[in-house]
Amino acid sequence: MSPVIAVLPGDGIGPEVIREGLKVLKAIEKAFGHRFEIREAPIGGCAYDEFGDPLPEGTMEVCRGSDAILMGAVGGPKWDQLGLDKRPEQALLRIRKEFGCFANLRPIIVYPALAGVSPLKSERIRQGINILLVRELTGGLYYGKPKERTSLGNGFRAVDTMEYTTAEIERIARVAFETARKRRKKVTSIDKANILETSRLWRETVERVGKGYPDVALDHVLVDVGAMKLVTQPQDFDVIVTENTFGDILSDEGAVLAGSLGMLPSGSISTGRIAYYEPVHGSAPDIAGQRKANPLGSILTVAMMLTYSFNLLQEAGAIERAVEWVLNQDYRTVDIMEPGKKLVATDEMGDLVADRIGRER
Repeated sequence: MSPVIAVLPGDGIGPEVIREGLKVLKAIEKAFGHRFEIREAPIGGCAYDEFGDPLPEGTMEVCRGSDAILMGAVGGPKWDQLGLDKRPEQALLRIRKEFGCFANLRPIIVYPALAGVSPLKSERIRQGINILLVRELTGGLYYGKPKERTSLGNGFRAVDTMEYTTAEIERIARVAFETARKRRKKVTSIDKANILETSRLWRETVERVGKGYPDVALDHVLVDVGAMKLVTQPQDFDVIVTENTFGDILSDEGAVLAGSLGMLPSGSISTGRIAYYEPVHGSAPDIAGQRKANPLGSILTVAMMLTYSFNLLQEAGAIERAVEWVLNQDYRTVDIMEPGKKLVATDEMGDLVADRIGRER
C-alpha cells in the first residue's frame, strides 16, 4: 500500500514552493520505484476565505488519514486583522496539538557554495556548516499557565509561565541523542540553569538521559553563550537541544547563517505516527506568483520527510546531493544571487534538482 502524504500548500508562495517539492518527489518515485499517494487540502488564509476556518475539519480528516503532512507557509497582511482564533497561524498550533508534535527538527546548513551570501566570514564556513537544532515544541513559556493580563492601578500586570515536567524533557532529550547517533555523536544542551529553575531541571534531566547514550558526547551551554558561539564557532555544534523559547530564537539566528530563509527545511516529530514538515520561510505575499521564490527549502523539507517519516535514507540523500550539485553549478534564485552566478526562476530550480536526481540514478 502506498504511503499517503497530506499536502497543504498554504498561502503566498506556499503553493509555488510545495509544487517544486512534489516535482522532486516525483523524480524520486521514478528513480527509486516508489509511489506516494498525494491528498491535497487547504490551510491558512485561503482556507479561511473559503470555509471561515484556517483549518477546516475536511483538512483535518485528510491529515488524520495520512502518514505524513507536507505544508507550505500560511498567513499574510490580508488576514492580520482577524481575531486570534481565526488567524492563519492558529492552524499550525492546532495541528501541533492534534498530533502531539513535540519535537521540531531544524537543520542549519551552510553550503560552501553559498559562502558569499552568508553574513559569516568565509573562513568560518569554508568547510560548510551542518547543525541540527532540536527544539521542544509543546511546553515552556508559550503554553504554561497562568497566561494572563490583569489591571494594576493605572496600568496592567502581565504573566507568562514557563514550566516543564521531567517527562517532557526526557522525550525531547531522547530525540536529540538518537539523532546524534546518526550524525557526529555530539549533543549540546542549551539552557539558562544559572537563573531559571526550569533550566536546572532541564540540565539535570538531560544529563541523566545522556548516561544511556555513552557513545554520544554531551555538553551544556548557557543560552547567551550559545547564541554567541552559533555565530563565532558554529563548527563546534552537531546537535543542539533546547526548550521552546530558546529554540525559537536560536533557530531563527541559525537561519540567518545560511544566507536566506528560503534554504531551510524543518520537520516536527510527534508522539504518534504522523509528523508534519514545512520550509522555514514565510508566505512572502509580495513575491507570490512572480517565480522568484526559492524552492530549495521546500525540496529539502521533502528530504527530511523521506528520512524521518519513511526511513528512506538513500532517497533523501539523493535529494540533498542534487541540491548541493545545483548550487555548485552556480544556479541561484534571486534571494541567493551573486555576481557571476546563473539566475533561475522557482520552477527552473525545481527542474534542475529533479533532473539531477534522474541523471544520478
